[in-house]
Amino acid sequence: MGETRRQFLRATGATALGSQLGVTATAQSGGVSLLLNWKPNGLHVPYYAAKARGYYEEQGVNLAEIKSGQGSDFAAKQVGLGNDEFAVTSADQMLNVNSRGLSPRSVGVVMQRSPVVVFTTPEAFGGELASIDQLAGKTVGTGPGMVKILTKLLLEEKGVLSDVNLVDTGFDTVQQLLGGKIDAAGGVFADAVVARQSAEEVYSIPVAETIPSYGHVVGANSDFADQNPEVVRGFLNATARGAAWATDNPKQATDALVAANPALEETAETQRAKWVEMARNYVLSESVRQQGWGWSNAEPWETMYQALRDAGLLGGEVNPASVWTNDFLDVDYQYVGKYAEQVTPPGGSAGTTTAGGSSGTTAAGTERGTTTAGGNN
Repeated sequence: MGETRRQFLRATGATALGSQLGVTATAQSGGVSLLLNWKPNGLHVPYYAAKARGYYEEQGVNLAEIKSGQGSDFAAKQVGLGNDEFAVTSADQMLNVNSRGLSPRSVGVVMQRSPVVVFTTPEAFGGELASIDQLAGKTVGTGPGMVKILTKLLLEEKGVLSDVNLVDTGFDTVQQLLGGKIDAAGGVFADAVVARQSAEEVYSIPVAETIPSYGHVVGANSDFADQNPEVVRGFLNATARGAAWATDNPKQATDALVAANPALEETAETQRAKWVEMARNYVLSESVRQQGWGWSNAEPWETMYQALRDAGLLGGEVNPASVWTNDFLDVDYQYVGKYAEQVTPPGGSAGTTTAGGSSGTTAAGTERGTTTAGGNN
């Protein structure tokens, strides 16, 4: 049986009243916080760019703090409890937390495709990886959580799961791949970006090309959103504008990230490469072109729900449609409704080929290429 809201709050040291008072007090003070899913990095560039350029202020939103996170699960819980008004989290954790007595909502999809990829290098694989069926007879390492679940789903969908030696590599996946301990890896595209700093070439197959699923989403506390719809709408407007500006100005946008987080200075180029990859292949989608930035459709949520349910990872029943909404997206705002017309996704000088015949490009400013098998979104 899943945890009740009271059990969940008791286990985390909070109370329902304390949670509600926290939301009310913050709303009265006029400041809101954004909790990241992890330590600040290139995948968080839009928020730092928007804050540095005053876009939140222009929308009447006092973003008092961008906080380093401890994982998408932690971020989803904290925004559900009302300890933060907004959080960068993931579709799977929004479903998970909603099955355990809390009710945060996804108010915008930042990554229109899951960031999970299967990737390798010519040295580790012994040649080019162009299709998943080539993994038969190979050892594939993955990290925990949804990376493992989606990697297994992809292998199963392609009919090779039983022929693959799937091993747990924890949080050391890239190092084990580069060290030749595994033939290929299931990870997120940012892992592939890190790998190409050491490898001459990286081949990458996106899971989302086969399994429709979302990546990062903006989670909002439901009570706060209901009481302050204009703040939520303004936050999304500013974030969308930040993403658009950062797409066209990746170096300056990454500089804003580093200025706010000086510890990233030594890895600034890698952080920029992560953002460029995200901007080019994960923020835009057909839904964004047709409806606007941040748009949710039902199918990816249902796909994720079924994957979590089948893996026994939910705490109870949850209706996937109750976890997300498009109601706070201002499609009349040009950087939301016409986002795709505002941006020119960056390319680069190092060539990339895409299996299936379509062309692609390597992240601007990177020295090594990533070959993406399966096509671009």
